Amino acid sequence: MVLADMGADVVKVEDPRIGDYLRALPPGKAGIAGRFLAVNRGKRSLALDLKAPAGREAFLKMVESADVVVESFRPGVMDKLGVAYDTLAARNPKIVVCSISGYGQTGPYVHRAGHDLNYIALSGVLAMGGGVPDGSPSMPGVQIADLAGGALWGATAILGALVGRQRTGKGAHLDISMCEGSLALLAAELGNMDCGETPTRNHETLNGALACYSIYRTADDRFLAVGALEPKFWIALNQALGRTPNVAEIVGKPEQQARTRAELAAIFATKTAAEWHAQLAPHDCCVEIALEMTELPDHPLHQAREVFFTVDGGPAGPLRQIRTPVGTPSSPRPPPSLGQHTAEVLAEYGFSDAEIAACK
Repeated sequence: MVLADMGADVVKVEDPRIGDYLRALPPGKAGIAGRFLAVNRGKRSLALDLKAPAGREAFLKMVESADVVVESFRPGVMDKLGVAYDTLAARNPKIVVCSISGYGQTGPYVHRAGHDLNYIALSGVLAMGGGVPDGSPSMPGVQIADLAGGALWGATAILGALVGRQRTGKGAHLDISMCEGSLALLAAELGNMDCGETPTRNHETLNGALACYSIYRTADDRFLAVGALEPKFWIALNQALGRTPNVAEIVGKPEQQARTRAELAAIFATKTAAEWHAQLAPHDCCVEIALEMTELPDHPLHQAREVFFTVDGGPAGPLRQIRTPVGTPSSPRPPPSLGQHTAEVLAEYGFSDAEIAACK
């Protein structure tokens, strides 16, 4: 979707029998899942049976003029289908193949099944969050490995490979492990570990150890994210609260952090989130209300930045979507139905009517 938003022609090659099962998961509109509608704008759907000789040959013919192939099968499946990287590169030496998998194309976990939660467990990311009140890790609110560890690293690697191809004339096979992509997000904490520390949840500067960088409950059971990490912000916050600032509290020992946290918790519990927002916003002290999902579209920041926009959802009607930081697509296609663009795509790739019929 990110590449489509940037202008790429993205063809979603799907099994003609089932297609992307995400379409069927509730809740949805017009029988199409909300999650599917949210991440498939700008794509065209090509129903093609890669297990059939005609379908496989059609795919290989398309590769001859394509720029990139993205696949997320378990390692080895592309080989079994007869469309492994070497085969694709023989047809088009400039092809960039991006293989996204749980644990990578090599190693002892190459055939191991997994999901996002498993990937972030083995990457160390899961163990770095939560810890309150019983000390166990907390399940993240979004899929870190799928989205950041796989999709975003994949898009980054693809763009880099295309630049490299311009210079060398050669394609590439990109091995994107969602586990490793998540682990890479821990680079800074691993730097601390290399200095003799043992990073874990609730003990690091940015995951709960400090009172100045934490979450506090308000009188109306909302939550404030306090990020007054630098001395100037800590001083500004304390002045706004009417509390005597002490810069030493920022890096104080655990006992001092506990005392400061309890003190701040008692203060923040005296007013509503809206009251604290009104009081603290003028002081530029790094405090924001933790928004619920339903509040996002109406927030003035997101409205001013035009984060939300509406696209034609075909049978699902108008769809409210969010743009990515790369920008709003100029004319996004509606999320496709299974095989909706099969004939159209194959014709553009030079297939005759007879060849298109043979692929069905």
